[in-house]
Amino acid sequence: MDGLAAEDLLRELAPQVLGAVVRRYGHFATAEDAVQEALLAAALQWPKEGVPDNPRAWLITVAARRLTDLLRGEQARLRREDAVAAWTLPEDWLAPAADQPVSGADDTLILLFMCCHPSLSPASQIALTLRAVGGLTTAEIARAFLVPEGTMTRRITRAKQRVKDSGLPFGLPRAEERAERLGVVLHVLYLIFNEGYAGTSGPELVRAELIDEAIRLARMVHRLLPDDPEVTGLLALMLLTDARRPARTGPDGALIPMAEQDRGTWHAGYIAEGVDLVTRALSGGAPGPYQLQAAIAAVHDEAPSAEETDWPQIVALYELLMRIAGNPMVALNHAVAVAMARGPLAGLRLLEPLQEHLSDDHRLHAVRGHLLEMAGDHAAARDSYEEAARRTTSFPQQRYLRGRAARL
Repeated sequence: MDGLAAEDLLRELAPQVLGAVVRRYGHFATAEDAVQEALLAAALQWPKEGVPDNPRAWLITVAARRLTDLLRGEQARLRREDAVAAWTLPEDWLAPAADQPVSGADDTLILLFMCCHPSLSPASQIALTLRAVGGLTTAEIARAFLVPEGTMTRRITRAKQRVKDSGLPFGLPRAEERAERLGVVLHVLYLIFNEGYAGTSGPELVRAELIDEAIRLARMVHRLLPDDPEVTGLLALMLLTDARRPARTGPDGALIPMAEQDRGTWHAGYIAEGVDLVTRALSGGAPGPYQLQAAIAAVHDEAPSAEETDWPQIVALYELLMRIAGNPMVALNHAVAVAMARGPLAGLRLLEPLQEHLSDDHRLHAVRGHLLEMAGDHAAARDSYEEAARRTTSFPQQRYLRGRAARL
């Protein structure tokens, strides 16, 4: 096995191994350190010596040994390793018999639920998910969110301590809690994807590592819960949105709006898969927010050109989305769709109530500038574009908005 294949296998196995170690031994933070050392050992050995017959069991065994060493070194006076051995029944030993089924998939889902515990802030949920389930290093996460590594280290450490202090047992939530907790998991993956697809600050519009990781984790959750329509809808939304990535920026990294993109470069495979997923999800009954957003993305992706987009259908989908999960950003997107379907003045009228909620958000001013430009009021459009550029901290967005203003 070459190095790249081994790396892919390790990324897939990492959350399963961490989940197994935490489930059987506890000590989330120390277990994570032990698993990281096991993964490092595998990365060095497997390309040279070959992958073991049971790579998951190999990693668990190595991590368990390292965990014992760490516990002995940290708190020998408590004889922590003896307590761990006493807690573990013979049938639960980390090196199970070959004929015993493993629960790696369940452990991964449990780990996601732990990282997305409702007591954590969204920022902590994202950081802990990327660290423990995604396998990104603290330095990689810090770079993705443009904060110092020390800041991210403290954020992740506090999150681990919060999980520990909560006394949360390692296991799936009770049935009555599962829907709410799954909603938090999906929301965290959605936030990770959005931050990658349209970075809120910094020099890059797209952060590919976050997009790819969000899609990988969404696929993982979908494999574990294939019949959940919102899980399916979220994966479809990510694929249908990311399908446009090749056309979103020019050679110099400048933003290209959807209406001006070369649709021939869109990822046809992602579009086909996303359309199939959302079609199956919507057949299951009353649609949820992720399914509706995926349906909107599918209408965009299936249009042969910007001019041939079915804007009335998009308006109808946004109106349904507003009824079940309305918020100011959904209302802003609805206003754009209305403007495209019924004219810019109709869209501008819908922007006025949003001023109270989005006055500090550059997207409101950018949309107003676009609709004013459509209406022929170039002076007012230029002012709105310039205001939007002042309010965004994304350098590509700033360049694009100032370019629009300069052309007017």
